[in-house]
Amino acid sequence: MNNILFQQILTTSIVLSGITCTFIQKTKGLFKTSKYLILYSLIINILFSIIFSYSFTKLKLPECLWTGLFSFIGADTIYKSLEGRLSTHRYIRNKKKNINQ
Repeated sequence: MNNILFQQILTTSIVLSGITCTFIQKTKGLFKTSKYLILYSLIINILFSIIFSYSFTKLKLPECLWTGLFSFIGADTIYKSLEGRLSTHRYIRNKKKNINQ
């Protein structure tokens, strides 16, 4: 087993999880139902992992796909740990409007 490669994949996926989690949170409002959010999240993680890994690492396509899978698992964990703590856009706007009055 190539431990250095495995560490590089995990490190890249940790960084990528934060990025994709934020991106998905900002774009999930485009869906009328949450039915397809998991598939959307997986696709975003795979696409971002390929682009991110090719841009900043020397990982090849199979390693990029593993990075995307680990990132998907990590982003889901980040979201679940913050569940209930994230404010909706409407709540933030209403709160800001009440402060300005």
